[in-house]
Amino acid sequence: MENRVAIVGAGVSGLLACKYTLEKGFRPIVFEADETVGGCWAHTLDSTKLQNIKDAYRFSDFPWPCSVKDVFPSHSQVMEYLQSYALHFGLSSYIKFNSKVLSIDYVGESYEEIGSWHLWGGTGKPFGSKGKWHIRVQDVKTGTIEVYQAEFVILCIGQFSGLPNIPDLPPDQGPDVFHGKVLHVMDYTALNSSSAKELVKNKRVTIIGSHKSAMDLAAICANINGPKYPCAVIQRTAHWFLPNDSVSGYGLGLLYFNRLAGFLDHKPGETFLLRTLATLLSPLRLGISKFVECYLKWRLPLKKYGLVPKYRFYENVYAIQIAMTPDNFVNNLQEGSIVIKNSPGFKFCREGLIIDGETKPLETDIVIFATGFKGDQKLKNIFESPVFQKYITGSPTSTLPLYRQIIHPRIPQLAIIGYSESLSNLTTSEIRCQWLAQFLGGRMELPSITEMEKDITIWDEYIKKYNGKYFRRSSIGAAYIWYNDQLCIDMGRKPRRKKGIFAELFEPYAAQDYAGLTDEM
Repeated sequence: MENRVAIVGAGVSGLLACKYTLEKGFRPIVFEADETVGGCWAHTLDSTKLQNIKDAYRFSDFPWPCSVKDVFPSHSQVMEYLQSYALHFGLSSYIKFNSKVLSIDYVGESYEEIGSWHLWGGTGKPFGSKGKWHIRVQDVKTGTIEVYQAEFVILCIGQFSGLPNIPDLPPDQGPDVFHGKVLHVMDYTALNSSSAKELVKNKRVTIIGSHKSAMDLAAICANINGPKYPCAVIQRTAHWFLPNDSVSGYGLGLLYFNRLAGFLDHKPGETFLLRTLATLLSPLRLGISKFVECYLKWRLPLKKYGLVPKYRFYENVYAIQIAMTPDNFVNNLQEGSIVIKNSPGFKFCREGLIIDGETKPLETDIVIFATGFKGDQKLKNIFESPVFQKYITGSPTSTLPLYRQIIHPRIPQLAIIGYSESLSNLTTSEIRCQWLAQFLGGRMELPSITEMEKDITIWDEYIKKYNGKYFRRSSIGAAYIWYNDQLCIDMGRKPRRKKGIFAELFEPYAAQDYAGLTDEM
């Protein structure tokens, strides 16, 4: 009987999962709620640019077209690149567009039996158990629901879409008392260009948030309205922003994307020698961070406009909390079309918002929350089983309990790609998909459940140490190359991918270095 593979989501991770399972002889079916590929890129502000230089954000076997000259490609260029990838490898014929997965349910084995297993799935193999997944899929145009079955499910739904994170406020301080319009940035990006522009034109707009989407949206409003109707940004925590130029892009790669940078940090499960080396080199890590901070304070008017973070630069890098400034952002600040307000809290009133520490209301017409998404809750909600819901989210004080950030030890015949972040999400997703393809193709085996859970605990402690309050995002920023090394070793491949000691130490690692991991040896 054919082992059926279902993939949920046709973003970057979903496309990669489709390609590599196809190469192993499977015929996957991909469910995508939208009309196009792209995932979160299909729901991103039109003005948003790539946050990595294009050389650090590309498929290993599909370079950017020569026509793309920008160091940081635009939103439309990224979408065209992803669509071209799907077309080039013939992936679109396996994708069911306008198909929203409502839930998945594992059927065929009891929880008692699953709980007694020593090996994942009972045998340690991808198709070793007798159960299968039932996948409820809704046609978003007709509303009809159909149930599909698959022996293996790959969830590629990410954490930056679907379920908006709206701060909880008391009833008498929430949006209901406000006489203007309140929405989330997700609602804004769902509008077409003309409707979105008309919504904010000649309006007093206030944005709640401090990260990339907040600043991008503020720049959009500023470019539309100018200083006559300044856009206010209320932020609780400032993050480090880089100028969107080649110096910042390539400099970041040289400082944090090579193997030498990895020696400056502790790593989960490291040897005594590596631990000693990281301890001795820790002053260098701090020195590099201070140098970058001084450069950014010189290059951008951060102090003048209240944009200096309270964290070290390297802390923001490891938690994947850095971003590039939007075009004209500094000009917008200087002309007064963007006004930054730092505050630990706020509440709604009839006229707008009352910011902590201020007595006079901030009068506004529109409030837009750019406060992110509840990625862990979205992942939990896709499971029908309360038991699996509890398994997948784990403890609220820990990271998501995934072995290699892919496999949950207690949930059989399922993998998750693209939830955990890295310094280069595309590259990491591609390596993960190659790892998973090797496992599905019978080319490698998983350790016991107990061993996987021990490894998860080691990574959990490490991520919480380096990511701080952002630990639930399961970012592996500080151990980017170390993590890739582990996946290579699992697949029986050499972890050191460069030619020569100089290149190995100093050249930034990119997707091209991990091409062909699934080729037959």
